[in-house]
This record gives sequence, structure tokens and C-alpha cells, in this order.
Amino acid sequence: MVYSKIIRSAKAVIMAALLMNMTTAVASNVTIHKNETSGLLTWTAEDMGFSIELIQLIPDFIRAIYAKHNFPAEEVERAASYCMFGTILKNTSKQHLSYRVKDWSYRTRDGKKYPVKTKTQWLEEWRKAGILFSWTLLPDVGEFAVGDWQQGFTTIKLARESEFDLIYTWQLDGVAHTGVLKNLKCAPESLPDLE
Repeated sequence: MVYSKIIRSAKAVIMAALLMNMTTAVASNVTIHKNETSGLLTWTAEDMGFSIELIQLIPDFIRAIYAKHNFPAEEVERAASYCMFGTILKNTSKQHLSYRVKDWSYRTRDGKKYPVKTKTQWLEEWRKAGILFSWTLLPDVGEFAVGDWQQGFTTIKLARESEFDLIYTWQLDGVAHTGVLKNLKCAPESLPDLE
């Protein structure tokens, strides 16, 4: 009986410590900007010293970038089949900030969660196809001093115009935080006629 009380107390202490070291919330300050010419959307979330900006990218933009770097046609099309966002991350805190894309996920409208594809996963696939290119993708891991920032593509395996929530994590001086950017939408297949 004493043993079970000790176990319950230990579990309670561990859970309290975990909760103190992790904050989960819907991103607290989100702005959505619509480009009046293209109609493409940009989401910017500012939360607990971390800023994440996601910019819709159409497949033709992805095709142009990778074709310019001499990717095989099938790899160009495979990359263009993903829902991609230009992503800018910033440390807006007065603390050390870190993130790991492998800890990020997305939730589809049916409530299922999937991992965000990492740069390392792409590079492994590209090497098998004989591609040595490594630019454009958001680095898997970031360590930011005050004011640092980083950019690259974030890739989500969803169809054009699919809606989802992005669950992203970061740490400030070793304290874990989680944010949820709700109702993101993949870019359309192409831009509207701009006549």
C-alpha cells in the first residue's frame, strides 16, 4: 500500500514537471495576408518568442526551382505534388531558441495527425536519384540566438487546396512550447488569370 502511494506521488510529480516545461496553445497572434495580385495567402504566427511565417507556393514555382537545378523530371513532379510553403522562422525572444522539424506534425480535417517531411528525408530520397542539391528546404534543426532567423520550404503531403492545422514546437532556454496554426490551406494548382 505504501509502495502504491509512492508510485502515485512520483507520477504526479513527473506530470507536474512535464506540464511546467511545456506550454501548448493555439498560436496567440496570427495574421493572414492575401496577395491582391496572386490571391496567395501568407500566415504569420507570433507566440512566446517565436515567429513562424508560411507562404503558399504554387506547383509551377516549385517546378521552376528544381528544374533550374537540373532535377530529373520525375523528381521535379514529385516535389511539386507536395503542398509546400515558403517558411520564415524568427527568434523574437530575449532567450536562446531551438526547433526540430521532426517534432512537427499536421492534422487533417478528419482529425488524423501526420509528420511534416524533413529536409533529411528529402535529401536521402534525392541522393538515391543521384541529386546532390540541398538548398531550399527548411533545415531540420535550428539554434537561434536573439534576433536570429532562418528560411526554407516546409513540405506537407496533401492535395492542392487541402486544409489542415500545423502543430509546431520550439524551445526557449530549454523550455518546450507547442503552437497550433489552425486552418492553413495548400496553394491552388495555378494562379488565376491575371489579365
